[in-house]
Amino acid sequence: MNHDAYDDSYIREILNGVKTIAMVGASPQNVRPSYFAFKYLAERGYDMIPINPGHVGKNLVGKPFVASLKDIGRPVDMIDIFRNSSHIMPVVDEALTLSPLPKVIWMQLGARDDAAAAKAEAAGLKVVMNRCPKIEYGRLSSEISWMGVNSRTLSSKRAPMPTHGQRLSLNRMSVGGGSTLAADRAAKDKTDPA
Repeated sequence: MNHDAYDDSYIREILNGVKTIAMVGASPQNVRPSYFAFKYLAERGYDMIPINPGHVGKNLVGKPFVASLKDIGRPVDMIDIFRNSSHIMPVVDEALTLSPLPKVIWMQLGARDDAAAAKAEAAGLKVVMNRCPKIEYGRLSSEISWMGVNSRTLSSKRAPMPTHGQRLSLNRMSVGGGSTLAADRAAKDKTDPA
């Protein structure tokens, strides 16, 4: 696997195929990138589990923190590692002790460990490094285009404005949708003939 460039089909298959995501290094502080990624993925219908031993007893968007992967107590499809590169191998080692094994190890932006990736792939897991599932989801579902970002996904039609319960191109339902003032104004302007 070339971990310097991923085909969109590989990322899309992962995001369509996983349901439960354990985020190692999640933070309850609403200014941290892990908070935004966690909340976004939870709003897109993923069953999110925050992993951080320093925050056990707290919740992140209604989901209770657990101390480690082994404390989850149920199968997990994907491990999203929100830690720096020096902490990846221990997380992968712990993930490989789970039964059943997760399907995917995902390392966030700036995180890369080729040895850990090779170990996970040797055990049959898919691996993504130095990418954010929130960004990839937004890019592949065309949600990100509403923010003026080039998604590199070609289409002759503009993506529909996400709304609550809308089926997105990644075959998932939006839970939060486009509940912003701008989205509400745009929807009102379309229905108001004035």
